Amino acid sequence: MESTLVNDIALCIVVAWLLAVPTQILRQPLLIAYLGAGFAIGPVGLQWIQNHESIKTISELGLIFLLFMIGLEIDLKKMVRAGRSITVTAVAQVGGGLALGLGFFWLCGFGLGGGSLDALYLAVAATISSTVIIVKLLYDKRELDTVVGRLTLGVLVLQDVFAILFLALQPNLRDPHVLPLLFSLGKVAALGLVAYGASRYVLPVLFRHVARLPELVLVGALAWCFFMVELADGLGLSREMGALVAGVSISTFPYALDVGARITSLRDFFLMLFFVSLGMMIPAPTWQHLLWALIFSLFVLASRLVTVFPPLYLMKFGHRASLMPTVNLCQISEFSLVIMALGLTAGHVQSGLVAIVAYAFVLLAVDSTYAIQKSDDIANRVSRWLKRLRLLDLDQSGGDADRSQQAPRIVLLGFFRVASSLLEELRLSRPGLLTELLVVDFNPHVFTGLRQRGVRVTYGDITRRETLEHAGVRGAEIILCTLPNSILKGGTNLKLLRQLRELNPVARILMHAESAGEAREFYAAGASYVCLGRLLEAAEISAALEAASDNLLDEKRAAMLEKLDERDEVVS
Repeated sequence: MESTLVNDIALCIVVAWLLAVPTQILRQPLLIAYLGAGFAIGPVGLQWIQNHESIKTISELGLIFLLFMIGLEIDLKKMVRAGRSITVTAVAQVGGGLALGLGFFWLCGFGLGGGSLDALYLAVAATISSTVIIVKLLYDKRELDTVVGRLTLGVLVLQDVFAILFLALQPNLRDPHVLPLLFSLGKVAALGLVAYGASRYVLPVLFRHVARLPELVLVGALAWCFFMVELADGLGLSREMGALVAGVSISTFPYALDVGARITSLRDFFLMLFFVSLGMMIPAPTWQHLLWALIFSLFVLASRLVTVFPPLYLMKFGHRASLMPTVNLCQISEFSLVIMALGLTAGHVQSGLVAIVAYAFVLLAVDSTYAIQKSDDIANRVSRWLKRLRLLDLDQSGGDADRSQQAPRIVLLGFFRVASSLLEELRLSRPGLLTELLVVDFNPHVFTGLRQRGVRVTYGDITRRETLEHAGVRGAEIILCTLPNSILKGGTNLKLLRQLRELNPVARILMHAESAGEAREFYAAGASYVCLGRLLEAAEISAALEAASDNLLDEKRAAMLEKLDERDEVVS
């Protein structure tokens, strides 16, 4: 039996790698390759692996490691600090998506009650989005630390909370009476108390003693994971629930990052095995499966638009910051596949439903990969249609009243950390210039914060020509942009500079550059002055180094802290 299992695992690895390489070259999610590998070598495909015990063992190991890592990545502190906008949006998305899903799939003929839970599982699977896909794409776009990124990640965190609650109730779904459900929640509470007690009083001491021995950190984390797995099984809960709680309970440890880093390769290995084994469980595609996968996918897209955009728009986030999180969340999660796999194991759903969700996952993963990469363009295009439907953007809902005053002498294009510090410098040293300044940006928090401080601001995308004309750059004497290319979405600083010089040939244009070569390009394109931020930072560090050499660093630090205490910036 061991030999068969080893051979099956070896085959899974080889085929998954052979499919993953072209998938990576084509810039598609690797999970698609893993599912395809399982489908290819499983009972429906080439039938190289038919042993259901091997498939089950591979699947369970992969699932345990996947949920343990998901638990490690759940930041309880972030959940507690989730702002009102994130909480309202997440509750609307999860609650609304679940209600819409139950109604839609029940009307489509899927069972709900009477021993059938098909509609419920489909609704839950459609409600949660893919953390793996979204975080990877937002990281590549450098949008994790933007308003849109924080809104998206906040909703993802609260979706994880919903998934945890569903997993807690999942064993008793066939008998959803109050007492069994309360008993099930009691067992989850007991599991949580054990995890909390150990993570508070026992594990920190143990991990502190082995922190300098990497192999013991890894073995200790795995030992804790499998201890909780067996404890959950002994309490009548799923092993996967134990793995999730084990991860969450040590996610706040100072060693959590180290544990996560050391387990990542192991996680990736078993994650691959889990999705390969899931691919083996997918039945042969039929026109019915593919049709329902398409319907399921369209429902996911429609439900995100109905449940994510309205709350953000009503909370005055504007078109862009309301539409982009909607686009980012338009797929289903790996957790959806996990939940469907658990439902199939528990006998709650038919294997055909797993196939429908798996095919929909592939379709939405590919679609959202392109959609998130082009989310700025999508938001701009949809915004035009929304304006035609009289859904006003921030620049149409009283936000541009300031433009009734005289044309601005100074136009500041884009507002992020450097611009925020510049504004504070002007407030402290040259407050008179603030009355001559107009800021143009599409961050709703910046828009609100600047208006509260009495700074003139207009809402818009500075990469669009109509926004520049609308802001009055043709008549400005000084135009300034402090954004790097990585922040400037939909264009580059060089393209922006050329457009500005075309609109206003005589203005003094100040630009931000990230390299000497870029600075020379800007001067050649007509910039009046180019600020190379790294030179200023190097001068500051050089002064600190000189102070340290002269034993004056304490005085310099005190001066810096005093300066920081005086500042109250819009962007911290």
